[in-house]
Order: sequence, then C-alpha cells, then structure tokens
Amino acid sequence: MVAFEVPEVDYTQYSNRQLIAVPLAVLAVALGVLAVTFAMTGSPVALGNDFTGGSELTVQSSDSISQQQATDIFGDSVVSVQQVSGQDQYIITFDDSAEISTLTSQAEQAEGITVLQSGTTSPVFGADNQRLAVMGVGVAFLGMSLLAFALFRSFVPSIAIVISAFSDIVIPVAIMNLVGIKLSLGTVAALLMLIGYSVDSDILLNNHVLRRSGGFYESTYRAMRTGVTMTITSIAAMTVMAIAATLFGIELMASIGLVLVLGLTADLMNTYMLNVTLLRWYKYEGVNR
Repeated sequence: MVAFEVPEVDYTQYSNRQLIAVPLAVLAVALGVLAVTFAMTGSPVALGNDFTGGSELTVQSSDSISQQQATDIFGDSVVSVQQVSGQDQYIITFDDSAEISTLTSQAEQAEGITVLQSGTTSPVFGADNQRLAVMGVGVAFLGMSLLAFALFRSFVPSIAIVISAFSDIVIPVAIMNLVGIKLSLGTVAALLMLIGYSVDSDILLNNHVLRRSGGFYESTYRAMRTGVTMTITSIAAMTVMAIAATLFGIELMASIGLVLVLGLTADLMNTYMLNVTLLRWYKYEGVNR
C-alpha cells in the first residue's frame, strides 16, 4: 500500500501578495471567460437540452454515424452524436427546432437505422429547470455564507470561506465553456456538491487556525494533512468515475466527474493559498486594528 504524506509548505517564504496573486488571477481569468461567453450567447455558460429544450434519439446502426452523416439525415437541428461504448448504438441530440415525430420518421426511413428510444424536453420545461437550478445554487450559496458567518462571527474568516467557495464554482464553470461541456441537471448537481466540498475544507482550516491551540503555521499544517488528504482522495475517486463513464459512453457521469475534479483542484488552490493568506493577514494584522 502506497503511503501518502502531505508535504509541509513553508509559508514564511511568501508574502501575502505573492500567495493571493495566483488564485485571484485565475479567478479573474475565469470571470473573463464567463463574461465573453455571456456577451456572445446571452448566458454565462452553454446550456444543455435540460435547460433549452430539445429532443434525443437512441438508434442502432451497424455502420458508424458521424456528426456530418446525422446532419445529412436530420438537418441542422443535430446538436451532437455519441456512440454508446462497445455497442452499435448512438445517442443523437437535437435542438428545440425539430419535432420528435419528424425526427423519428426520418430515422426510420434512413437505411440501416433502427430507433430504440426517443424523448423530448419542451422549451417551457427547460426554462423552468433553468429557473429552479439558479434558485437551487443561489439558496445553497446563501445558506453556506450564513453558516460561515454564524460559525466564526468575524468578517475576514467568514468572507474568506465565501470567496473561496465562489471561486471553486466559477473556475470549473469557465473551463466547462472552454472544453464544451454544457450545463445540465447533472452538472448543476456537481456544482452543488462543490459548495459542500469547499465549505468543508475551508471550515476545517479556519477551525484549526482560529480555535485550536498552536501557532498559525503549525495549525495550518495540521489542517492541511487532513484537508489535502480528503480532497486528493475525492479527486482520485472522481477521476476514476470520469474515465470509467467515458469508456462506457455515459456522458452525463463523465461530465459530473470532470466538473468535480476541476472544482476540487481549484479548491486546493483557493483553500491553501487564498484562504490561508486572508487568515494570516487577519491573525497577524487584522485583529490588531
């Protein structure tokens, strides 16, 4: 069995500005990506069929179906074509411009294609999903923020948790835009889980530094040993899930796994660079003001 030992970081070698510069720069770039996406599409993140409405066909074909071949058969309403791993089945998704009955008829008329399953999401239902998802993330974030302020009752330690959690959400959403992962109900669930992961590691750090005995750096390292081990274990588990889901063609699970890996990696940076910097400033300078 491989033993894992969290290395001790000598924070005294770095000033507060040096430590906080990297996470703030990454956050600024992520916000820039969201701003550009919003300017181009009207939404900060590309929305999937769960939020825009659309149709989906699961078909069987002995010949492979490419995106271009699907467009030739069904027209420009084709959004994506995904083969079910190890099988001669394909999942074809369409935007809300096409009727599912027309698509099914076109598939049945195409040579060598058998329709196995069909489904559709109306634009109205998609809009309802979008509103509920925004409310869910907003309520979860507000609840997390209130919990942080209730636990520590000091502005700097509490706002450090809120900023870290905000960055943990924004960074993976920005990368989703860059790598072409659309927002779905599954990825929204992943973002909600990230809020939980983020507040867990940040509260662990704040609790060790502000409420346990020992110096600042000793307390920080004690928190790191537990927090980094927990987070890296979760990253490893989510990586395995994303790889396995990709191999078996389960796109939703692969997207959830990737979003969690990105968010948890961002959480390591934000907790042990951004949050530690704010806590060190609060411990050595802020409390004396």
